[in-house]
Amino acid sequence: MRRSTLADPPAPVAHAASSANPPVPAAPRGDWHTVARLLPYFWRYRWRVAFALAFMVGAKLANVGVPLLLKRLVDSLDITPGTPQALMVVPIGLLVAYGLLRLCTSLFTEARELIFSKATEGASRSISLQVFRHLHDLSLRFHLERQTGGMTRDIERGTRAVNSLISYSLYSIFPTLIEVVLVLGLLSVKFDALFAVITGAALTFYIGFTIWVTEWRTQFRRKLNELDSVAHSKAIDSLLNYETVKYFNNEDFEAARYDQSLEQLRRVQLKSQKTLALLNSGQQLIIAIALVAMLWRATEGVVAGRMSLGDLVMINAFMIQLYIPLNFLGVIYREIKQSLTDLDKMFGLLSREREVADTPDAQPLVVRGAAVRYEEVHFAYEPQRPILKGVSLEIPAGKKVAVVGPSGSGKSTLARLLYRFYDVGDGRITIDGQALTEVTQQSLRRSIGIVPQDTVLFNDTIAYNIAYGRPEASMAEIEAAARSAHVHEFIQSLPQGYQTMVGERGLKLSGGEKQRVAIARTLLKNPPILIFDEATSALDSRNERAIQAELEAAAQNKTVLVIAHRLSTIVDAHEILVMEQGRIIERGRHADLLALRGRYAQMWSLQQDGGRTESTDAEPR
Repeated sequence: MRRSTLADPPAPVAHAASSANPPVPAAPRGDWHTVARLLPYFWRYRWRVAFALAFMVGAKLANVGVPLLLKRLVDSLDITPGTPQALMVVPIGLLVAYGLLRLCTSLFTEARELIFSKATEGASRSISLQVFRHLHDLSLRFHLERQTGGMTRDIERGTRAVNSLISYSLYSIFPTLIEVVLVLGLLSVKFDALFAVITGAALTFYIGFTIWVTEWRTQFRRKLNELDSVAHSKAIDSLLNYETVKYFNNEDFEAARYDQSLEQLRRVQLKSQKTLALLNSGQQLIIAIALVAMLWRATEGVVAGRMSLGDLVMINAFMIQLYIPLNFLGVIYREIKQSLTDLDKMFGLLSREREVADTPDAQPLVVRGAAVRYEEVHFAYEPQRPILKGVSLEIPAGKKVAVVGPSGSGKSTLARLLYRFYDVGDGRITIDGQALTEVTQQSLRRSIGIVPQDTVLFNDTIAYNIAYGRPEASMAEIEAAARSAHVHEFIQSLPQGYQTMVGERGLKLSGGEKQRVAIARTLLKNPPILIFDEATSALDSRNERAIQAELEAAAQNKTVLVIAHRLSTIVDAHEILVMEQGRIIERGRHADLLALRGRYAQMWSLQQDGGRTESTDAEPR
């Protein structure tokens, strides 16, 4: 995808949507609506557009001049061999002029493309960047529901559609229309009106037939794209889950699913090819009839003495020049329609409203002590399944609060809401008295760091992944963070050290190694608020104890929310909250909760006895 730092036309104004009502993608609009959305991206290049159009007209004038010069050249040769005039008749000037006109046609065409290419590429970059930024602005809900393969295919086709649309319209359709007008005018002026009538009627039938058949064929092309996206999505999804496929020995099953999609794609491609053959045959029939009628009329004129041989040659040259580009009209029209469809799908992504958006008067978060409060928070990913039911808690500035409980109780949801991946249904969350909905998301997330339970890394170097916490950090700072996360020695033992590639989603590293890289990344960011979501769950006991000490040191004087499974790691918490079914059922310090002999005491007893407590995997998404 191309990217640019150019200023983009303003994106559609987005409003926050209820967490229970995710936004619905906009329905496809008309072709002219899509063109209207595209034009602002070219407005900054308006002078280039004007010059390109001027060169296009110049190229067509030169092209129309070629048959006129050819007529004069042929007529100048219409003499009897052996006469004295035959020695003087070699038309050097006409031959040179003919060659210059041919050259000018090519030069003007190349100049047009050269001038306009910057506008086309610039617009493509701007649109791609705007879509890229907008996708990052959309809510977590959108990214959990999307199909990555299909979406990337839509973006790829939409970006390519900008170039295709300009190429086929500015370089093919408009020049041909200009040439048609010029030729019809010349035929009407120089000969009788019947020549213009035959040409005009043939063009009308040709264009009408082409548009009618192409519109009918569009259903097959649309279905083709849908099946292509489905097949691509299945392939991408299967490859991303390579290990799972291997675990269950399902290579043949995945191949069969993919082949089923490819077979559906093949059938629609065959239908598309058959209808294309019908279109081409019909076009050639219309052209053949028109050419026969024009040449019959011209031949009759030559025989009757009304026209010269040069006129016959000129008319034939005009017809060839007109019908050669028209041969591709069906393809061009189809590609333009398809480009508009692809653009509309990409613009549809831009039209997706942001479920979580900054208010117009949002201010940067001002962190004084980083005290966090949840006040009667209600939240549901889906209306019929509430996750949090009136949760209230406070994390005083510089203190650590831990949350424990079974899977589905809402623990990880607390972290997502603090990051404002979603807006709460009722209640509010504040930091130092400032509601999250009243501050900018950029400033909010700059103030929070997280070590997630499920660590995902970029397919880049270890140094890049650690530095992602603070991209401007020096190599010395990156290594210091790695030492604090007890991963420096492991990195140094690798042949390429910090330049080792970690693979797709970090799959070249073990779970513990990925988690230590994630810890180093968060330590490097060094924000005032920290979230540890099972931060050491993938580590062995020895490494867990060592890193736990580093985390405790890093958390000094910071506000910390810990989502824990191993209760031994949170005994020193300022307050421990026990959650179940979206509610806090117990709260207090470690000793106080043990004295209650309630749910927390049972969990503690099970872990002390070496038993297993309930799974505390991340909440369902």
